[in-house]
Amino acid sequence: MQGKGLITIVAIVLGLICLNELLPTWYAGKIERQATAVAGDNPEKYQKEIAKLSKDTLNLGFTKLYYTKAKDKEMKLGLDLKGGINVLLEINQRDLVNDLTNYSTNPILIEALNKTDEVQKNSTKSYIDNFFEQFDAINRAKGTNLKLADPELFGNTTLTEVKYNTPDEQVKSIVKRKIDASVGTAFEVIRTRIDKLGAIQPNVQRVPGTARISVEMPGMKDIDKVKKMLQTSAKLQFWEVQQVPEVAPYFQALTSAIAAKGDSMGVAKNTNFMNLLHLDKLRTNGVANVKLSDTAAVNKILNSKVAQSLRPANIKYTQFMWGYKPEATDAESLVLYAIRGNINQKAPVDGAVESANIGYDELSRVVVDMQMDSKGAKEWKTLTEKNVGKPVAVTLDNRVYTAPNVVNAIPNGRTQISGNFSQEEAKELVDVLGAGKLPAGAKVVQATVVGPSLGQEAIDSGLMSFIIAFAIIIVYIIFYYGGAGVYAVIAMVINLFYIFGIMDSGDFTLTLPGIAGIVLTMAVAVDTNVIIYERTKEELFAGKSILEAYKDGFKHALNAIIDGHTTTFLTAVVLFFFGTGPIKGFALTLMIGIAMTLFTSVLLSRAMIFSRLNKGKGLSVWTPATKNLFRNTWIDFIGKRKYAYIFSAVLTVVCIISIATHGFKYGIDFTGGRNYVVRFDKNVKAEDIEEKLVALFKTEDGKNSSVEAKTFGNEKQLKISTDYLIEDESLKADQIIEQKLYEGLKSNLPAGTTLKDFKSADKDHAGIVSSEKVGPSVADDIQIHGIYAVVAALAMIFIYILVRFRKWQFSLGAVAALFHDAVIILGAYSLLHKYMPFNMEINQDFVAAILTVLGYSINDTVIIFDRIREYLREKKSLTLAGLFDDSISSTLGRTFNTSFTTILVILAIFIFGGDNLRGFMFAMLIGIGFGTYSSIFVASAIAYDFLKKGKEDEVHGKTTSDKEVLASK
Repeated sequence: MQGKGLITIVAIVLGLICLNELLPTWYAGKIERQATAVAGDNPEKYQKEIAKLSKDTLNLGFTKLYYTKAKDKEMKLGLDLKGGINVLLEINQRDLVNDLTNYSTNPILIEALNKTDEVQKNSTKSYIDNFFEQFDAINRAKGTNLKLADPELFGNTTLTEVKYNTPDEQVKSIVKRKIDASVGTAFEVIRTRIDKLGAIQPNVQRVPGTARISVEMPGMKDIDKVKKMLQTSAKLQFWEVQQVPEVAPYFQALTSAIAAKGDSMGVAKNTNFMNLLHLDKLRTNGVANVKLSDTAAVNKILNSKVAQSLRPANIKYTQFMWGYKPEATDAESLVLYAIRGNINQKAPVDGAVESANIGYDELSRVVVDMQMDSKGAKEWKTLTEKNVGKPVAVTLDNRVYTAPNVVNAIPNGRTQISGNFSQEEAKELVDVLGAGKLPAGAKVVQATVVGPSLGQEAIDSGLMSFIIAFAIIIVYIIFYYGGAGVYAVIAMVINLFYIFGIMDSGDFTLTLPGIAGIVLTMAVAVDTNVIIYERTKEELFAGKSILEAYKDGFKHALNAIIDGHTTTFLTAVVLFFFGTGPIKGFALTLMIGIAMTLFTSVLLSRAMIFSRLNKGKGLSVWTPATKNLFRNTWIDFIGKRKYAYIFSAVLTVVCIISIATHGFKYGIDFTGGRNYVVRFDKNVKAEDIEEKLVALFKTEDGKNSSVEAKTFGNEKQLKISTDYLIEDESLKADQIIEQKLYEGLKSNLPAGTTLKDFKSADKDHAGIVSSEKVGPSVADDIQIHGIYAVVAALAMIFIYILVRFRKWQFSLGAVAALFHDAVIILGAYSLLHKYMPFNMEINQDFVAAILTVLGYSINDTVIIFDRIREYLREKKSLTLAGLFDDSISSTLGRTFNTSFTTILVILAIFIFGGDNLRGFMFAMLIGIGFGTYSSIFVASAIAYDFLKKGKEDEVHGKTTSDKEVLASK
C-alpha cells in the first residue's frame, strides 16, 4: 500500500504528542485521588495532603511531572462537569457614547440614544451600529443636518482625532475603534479581577462583534461575590450632598400627591410617605432613614412620573442614592442620600484610583485608604475647598459609602472611605479598585451556576453513557464483521485517544455535550467502517480475492465516506459559529472527531489491514450469522413511494396543525428568564410547589408572573422557571428571586435550612443545585442565531449536494427530506412537551439536535445518492425506477447497521447520560429514525420523480416498473 510508512509515522508522532498532553491530566488526577483517600471529605486535611504530595516529582525521562504544573496543564472541564459559574457580561455602550460626547445634552443625541435602547432589545446588530442608524434617521426627519463632528457631539476635547470638518463616515470609524478599545480595556480589568478571586483555570473571552465578555470559572461557589466583583464598575465619584431642609418641601408635596395619585405612583393612596422616611431617626448627612422592607416602595414613589413632574428647580437634577449598607447602629434600615446632580449628571470628581489599601481609623475601624491620580487630585482639591464645613458623598456605582463633612481642603488627592466594613468587604473593595475601573457600567445578561455535586453527577452519568455506548459498539461491530470488526475497534480506540489529546493540546474545554459529541463520533466511525466493509463484502460476493476485495472496497467506499463526512462536518461548523456555550463544545468535539475518523478509520485502519493481508493472512469481513444478511434483499421502494407520500403528508399536516395550535414550550434561552434546579430531601409534588410560588411572584401591578415547576430527573428534584423581573438583570433582582424561592419552599426543606444553605446546596444539603439566567436581549440573539444556523445548514447542504451530484433534483430531494425531518421533530415536541417526564423545551440545545439530525440524515441520503450516481454510469440497461430500487436495496446493509448502532448509542446516552441531555437525545432518536426513513422514501422518491419528468424517452430495459416503460411509449 502506497504511503503506508508516512501514515504510520504520522500516527506515531500524533500519538506521542497526545500522550505528552494527556499525562499532566492523569498525574494531577492521581495526586488528587491519593489526597482524597487520606482526607476523605475534610477540605482542610485535603489541602494539607495536596501540599504534601505536591512536593513529589515523577521523572519519566522525557518529561518531569509535579502537581502544580500538571494542574495548570490538565484538561479543562466545563462547569457542567466540574461545577462553577459562567456569566456573560455586557458593557453599557450608552455610557461609552456619553463619555465620548463628554456627556452632551444635545436633544438629537439623547433621542437617538433612547431610540437605540428600544431597538437594541430585538436586534442582533451592535449597539453603536444601531445608534448611528437611529441618529441618521432622526437627523433627516428633523432636518437638523447635524454633523457627528459637531462640538456638541464627538467634536470635543475627549476625541482629539475628530476635527470640525471630519466627515461622518470617518467619525463613525473613529468612534467604533474607541468603543472597541474600551471593551478591550474592560476585558483586561475583568481578567485582573478574576485573578484576584483566585479562580482555577478561568476562561475569559470577548464575544466577537459585541460588547460582551464571557467568563467561566469552574469550581467557584459564591455566585453573589463573583457577580458583584465583575459588575462593579469601580467608578469612584465624589458629589456634593443636599440636606433635609432643601428636600423636605418636596417630600411634603409627594405625601399629598400620593393621597390623590398613589395608584399611578405604584403604591396605595393611604401610604404616608413621611412616615416611611423616619426623619426622627436620622443620624447622618442623609435625608431619610428607611426600613429595608420599605426601600422598594420609596423607590417606586421617587422614580414615578408624578414625582419627577413635581420636582422644584433646586432638586431638578438631584439623584437619590442609598447607602452601601445599613449603619452599625440600625441594622434594619438604610440611609437615603440626596446627591446634588447637574444637567449631564457628571460628577465633580470622577478620577481613577492609583492605589488602595486597607487601613484603620482612630477608633480602629476598618477603612479603605486611597490615592487618586493627578486629574482626580486636582478636582478633589477644588471640591473640598468649595465645601468646607459641608458634607461630600463618596459613591461607588451609585451607592454612597460615606458622606462626611469636609473639615479642610485636601490638596494631595488622598482620601479615605469608611462604610462599616468587615475585613473581607474592605478587601473586596481594595481588589476592585486595585484592578482598575471599567470604562462603563456592566451587567450580567446571562448566567449559569452548577453546584459541585451536580457537576460530579454529570461526570458519572457522562462516563456511564460513554462506557455503555462504547461497549455496545464493540460487541456489535465484532459480532457483525468478525476479524475486520476488531480492526475497526482498534481504530476507534486510537481515534478516541487522539480526540482527547487534541482537545487537551488545544486548551479546549470538555463539557457534557462535548462528551455526547465524542460518543456520537464513535457512531460516525462505525458508519465509516460499515461503508468500507459492506463494499468489501460486495466485492467478495463478486468472486474477487480477499486482497482485491479489500482494495476495491476501500476504493469504492471513499467517495461516499467523504461526502457523508463533509456534510456532517459542515453541520458541525454551522453549529460552532452560530451556537453558544455547550453547543460549541458539542460542535468542536464533533469536528475533531470527524477529522480523526477519516484518518483512523480510512487511512490508519487501511494500513493495518493491508499489513496483515500482504503477509498472506486472511481477515474475515463477516461472521456465520451475518454473512448473508441483506445479501439478496430487494424491495420495490419506488413502486411504494406513493404510500410513503401519503404517510408523510398526513404526519406533516398533523405536526403543522399541532405547531399552529399547541405551540411549543420555549426555554429561557429563547424567551429570557431564570431557571433553578432545586433538590429536596423527600418527594415533592410539582403542582403544589408551583401553586405556592405563583402567589409570591407578583409584579408591581399585582399580576402574577409566569412560574412553572416540573419534576426534573426524580421526585426529589424540580426545575423551576420564571420570567419574574425578566427586565431587571441586576444582582439585587437575583437576590430578590432567590429570597422568594426560599420563602416559598421553606416548608418543604429540612428544618434549620438557612438562605445561605439553600443558595449553595451540595450532596448534604437540599436547595439550589444549579441556576441559569438569560436576559431578554441575549434570548433574542440566541433565537435569531438558531434560525440563522438552520437556514445556513440547509443552504450549505443544498449547494454541496448540487456541486457533488450536478443535478438540482438530488439537492431538492435532500433538502425536502431534511425539511420533512425537522417538521416531524418539531411536531413531536409540540405534541408531547406536556406529557413527557423530561425536558422538551425548544432551546439552543434543541437547535443543536435538529442540526445534528440534519447532518446524519443527509449522510444517509448521500450514501444512497452516491450509489445511484454510480449505477447511472454502470447500469444503463435499467429503467430509472429499477436503478433507484437497486441502489437503495444494495445499501440496506449499510443503512441498517449505521442507523441501528447510532440509535443504540443515543439510547445509551438517553438512559444513562443525565437529565440535561434527555430532551436533546429524544430529538436525536426521532430524527435518526425518521432521517433513515426520509432518505429512502422522501429524498430518493422526490429525486426520482423530478429526474423522471421529461426524460421518459431515456428509460431503458425492463424493471419491476414496466408500467412506466409502457406508458412512456
